[in-house]
Amino acid sequence: MMKNLILILAAGFFLQSCIRENTSTEDLMEMAPENAKLISFGNFMKGPYGNNIGGKAEIYEKNGIYTLAFDKDFSVSNGPDLYVYVSTEQQPDNFISLGKLKSVNGGQIYTFATKPDLDTYKYAVVHCQQYNHLFSYALLQKK
Repeated sequence: MMKNLILILAAGFFLQSCIRENTSTEDLMEMAPENAKLISFGNFMKGPYGNNIGGKAEIYEKNGIYTLAFDKDFSVSNGPDLYVYVSTEQQPDNFISLGKLKSVNGGQIYTFATKPDLDTYKYAVVHCQQYNHLFSYALLQKK
């Protein structure tokens, strides 16, 4: 009985650990580069650990530089160690990391180091790296 209680408490701590708030809530109001070409887009959907999901993910190209933009309506639950990926699947196993999530609200831009293969990397993902928890994803469809 005591062993079960310890396991339940440990599981509760593990699940709760990615819910703590420590990502910025400031709306950065970043926008896609002016005159950039929209390549693909998708609406954010709720992952197993996310709530208050909204907004769109859009990939743009301008002068050979590719960016992932979250629109002004973007929102996701707060948590620690949240990262932005483009991934081959919803639960990222094969992905390109674009860095830490800048804010849980509003417009923001992430720049790719090289041209992404959008036939392979079809999802924009907000993911808790430390605990491997999926917060939100958007299936990217070509324009």
